[in-house]
Amino acid sequence: MAFIWLSIAFPILSGLYLLVRREFSHRKRLLCTVGVCFAVAAGFAVLALWRGAGITCRILRLTETLTLELRIDGMGVLFAGMATIVFLCAGVFSFAYMGHEEHEKRFYGFYLLVLGVLYALCFAGNLITFYLFFELLTLSSMPLVLHNQKHDSVIAGLKYLFYSLCGAYMVLFGLYVVNRYSVTLTFSEGGVLSAEAGGHTEFLLFAAFLMILGFGVKAGMFPMHAWLVAAHPVAPAPASAVLSAVIVKAGVLGLLRVAYYIFGLEFLRGSWVQRAWLALSLLTVFMGSMLAYREDGLKKRLAYSTVSQVSYCLFGLAVMNADGLTGSLLQVLGHGFVKAALFLCAGAVIIQTGRTKVSQLRGIGKEMPVMMWCYTIASMGLIGLPPTGGFMSKWYLAMGGLSCKDALFALLGPAVLLVSALLTAGYLLGPAIAGFFPGADYDDKALQKREPPALMNVPIMILTVLSVLLGIWPGVITNGMAGWIAGLVTF
Repeated sequence: MAFIWLSIAFPILSGLYLLVRREFSHRKRLLCTVGVCFAVAAGFAVLALWRGAGITCRILRLTETLTLELRIDGMGVLFAGMATIVFLCAGVFSFAYMGHEEHEKRFYGFYLLVLGVLYALCFAGNLITFYLFFELLTLSSMPLVLHNQKHDSVIAGLKYLFYSLCGAYMVLFGLYVVNRYSVTLTFSEGGVLSAEAGGHTEFLLFAAFLMILGFGVKAGMFPMHAWLVAAHPVAPAPASAVLSAVIVKAGVLGLLRVAYYIFGLEFLRGSWVQRAWLALSLLTVFMGSMLAYREDGLKKRLAYSTVSQVSYCLFGLAVMNADGLTGSLLQVLGHGFVKAALFLCAGAVIIQTGRTKVSQLRGIGKEMPVMMWCYTIASMGLIGLPPTGGFMSKWYLAMGGLSCKDALFALLGPAVLLVSALLTAGYLLGPAIAGFFPGADYDDKALQKREPPALMNVPIMILTVLSVLLGIWPGVITNGMAGWIAGLVTF
């Protein structure tokens, strides 16, 4: 039990310490302090995931029926494990990257604070606890968006806050309704609705739809996706990596908890809510891919890609069968590793060359070959090419879509995923081809080697390798998930 508390409290308290402390006399002292904090926080998280499964910790009793509780289950292990890896890799990358930025101590303070809040979100044992830390995640991560305090960053930060609060209010309304018509708010397989709920089906479906929209805001689902495209490009590259790879997954986890653990699939299957959810997720998949294909800004293209790729996860949840859920969870992992690697690649290019446009990347593979090979392999993961984890996640998603009970979406779902994969290949592999094969008129005499330092390259390489290992040995994950996935979808 102590490790659960420490995994949350240590990074939060470390972040607060950095925020209130005076400036460090030397940058090396700051980096040493932050490095120790990263290592200790990761250690506590690993111990919590290893020793804390199934243990319930009560934080606070709000009323006779409402309590704040923590409990680690399979979903919490999956999301928290991915968050730990991405935060560590992006954090190490930032040691080299943030030397070019101001207010470094403040950045690391909020970075650690967000990590602790994310652990609390992953380990939330009931809906009220999840909602509390979901709100705190927005407030603690917003400073990462407006870090450089330029006009675009401030506007993007405010947009992120406004959209997130609108989504949170939708969730809050649903929470009130669920509390009225449920036997408990504790996450339970098959849902928690009471017998009284049977006479208020339409009202509860409306509440469920609002909660799906609310959590969908954080996941970048249409029509509340605009904050993501504004926020990711202006944040520092390590912040963009964790925003795109991890923080948006808080919305995915919220949708998973609400649909599978609160309302239950028996209540939602075949309803207008499921059809609306399927339609919105597929629309977002296609729209994000199209906009990414048209975008020339490197980080903004990756942000549009996140809009599309995270909705793959939402589609897998919405089909409400075992293959779809398996594909969604594999996509959570695969996308987390790949998108973090791609945003770190973008940050390395910007720092080393000053280029911010895709059209400026001609010949970049000759200048930064190791980094660009990682970019290319990671891009294969987003496209869904073997042997990457993206192939396995999209395979399961397509199989789940074909097994959908709704005949329209059984055809439309796989078709949209295929078209999106082709568009993804166009907007990600185009820069790789131009980077390695710039053409006969490329001036090799002006070539300069600009390979990033090891502190940048090694985290990118680790994330890229993990995305490939996930594709080579997916059974390590799918076998572990099989039991609790079967328990969720059989209700």
